[in-house]
Amino acid sequence: MAFYKALENVELKKYSEATAEDFGVVFYSKGTFKTTKLFDKEVKKKVSAFFEDEKRSSLMISKEFSHLPGDLLFVRDFDAKKPDHKKEAWITGVFNQIDGMGVEAANVYADTSSQFKDKNFIFNLAKYAEKSAYRYTDTNPNTKKERKLTSVTVCVEKSSAALARNVELGYNVGRGANTARNLGNRPANHATPTYIADQVKELAKEVKGFKVNVLEEADMEKLGMGSLLSVSRGSVEPAKLVTMEYNGGKKGAKPIVLVGKGVTFDTGGISLKPGAKMDEMKWDMSGAGSVIGTMCAVAESKLPVNLVCAVGLTENMPAGNATKPGDVVTSMSGQTIEVLNTDAEGRLVLCDVLTYIGKFNPKVVIDTATLTGAVIVALGNVAAGVMGNDQKLIDKILEAGQVSGEKAWQLPMWDEYQSYLDSNFADIANIAPGRAAGTIEGACFISRFTEDYRWAHVDIAGVADIGDGPNKGSTGKPVGMLFEYVNSNR
Repeated sequence: MAFYKALENVELKKYSEATAEDFGVVFYSKGTFKTTKLFDKEVKKKVSAFFEDEKRSSLMISKEFSHLPGDLLFVRDFDAKKPDHKKEAWITGVFNQIDGMGVEAANVYADTSSQFKDKNFIFNLAKYAEKSAYRYTDTNPNTKKERKLTSVTVCVEKSSAALARNVELGYNVGRGANTARNLGNRPANHATPTYIADQVKELAKEVKGFKVNVLEEADMEKLGMGSLLSVSRGSVEPAKLVTMEYNGGKKGAKPIVLVGKGVTFDTGGISLKPGAKMDEMKWDMSGAGSVIGTMCAVAESKLPVNLVCAVGLTENMPAGNATKPGDVVTSMSGQTIEVLNTDAEGRLVLCDVLTYIGKFNPKVVIDTATLTGAVIVALGNVAAGVMGNDQKLIDKILEAGQVSGEKAWQLPMWDEYQSYLDSNFADIANIAPGRAAGTIEGACFISRFTEDYRWAHVDIAGVADIGDGPNKGSTGKPVGMLFEYVNSNR
């Protein structure tokens, strides 16, 4: 698997540089349409008259029936009265519409939209162009026939290096999200821990700029990672701990560290999950996928930052030698853990990875994980849950979520919750009794292993995938949020 590229090309050009014969998309807004130099008075008058009917959302003008050099789709501009979260669907809808027309190359005239004033608009056009073009084809080659659009040119009257950079970054983030999606959508019998570790090595060769190190189970055994290895014990697939190091910033500067949960399939282990919808547990490695996708986007963009990404990869399977409820294991930190429920395995993986990455002397650490079903009860599929030991870091993550459109919401992690994890037989239990505050107690568990640095935990169980319907699949979230954080806090 390569660094995903749904579209062969996304770039910025001035009007004069674009191929006028290519299919064009023009946003209609009364104010901006009056001032555009793209059309004469006659065209402006006819188009404006058409959109006087508020119910009309688009107008197609064919070159065969006009004096225009190419086919043009006029799209009603985004209504500023609508909430911002509707923009993604609006932009994605435009690209889906032209793809459905069989268009292969399109010019998108960005500055005919009133949204052009928003510095993120150009970025989002490129990002959603790439994301909307995604198709999963690895085990279903029939979907290859569905896509026509291969090239998008973002056109403006006056170009600049800053605008071109925004297009480049947006395209790279879209590719990073699609890389995460493709890893997640691959069936678990394909996307094993070994497969994903090998793909990370291949990605490093293609993207360049970051180096990869893979710890095998024997290495983890020597390091005392008894918690992580307690999860992989029941599987025939060996666990892997993969680190990626990108040094684009100042030499010796502390890196931002991203950690991802990579349970490639989660049966729940001995605490077996119900059979219904268990196929969705192939997405339990979405935290790892998002971290890998973010690293590729950062390295491809050559951001001036030092970044370390680490993913713990394993299956969680029931077997005669699998960890049992009530077993006590010893983590790399030396803390003992009473495993009351083997389906609370993500935190058992993360705690050893989070101890291990202390060697990098991190500036901050952010972990992402499909950790708890409880976060879906709390926040649905709208936002990820965020907790941590540093409020400034949490605030910056929340801000990155707003800017990227991949929202997050802070949940409390007060000291009172820590007592939920008390154990008679170990330093800490891996779950709390009962069902109360499930997402919070998951973060409280992880916090016991992150006291030496600034840390935040992002529970993405509600946003990482869509489990039902025609859009079933990985969303690629929170690659956009993580990239925005890294780019804004370097």
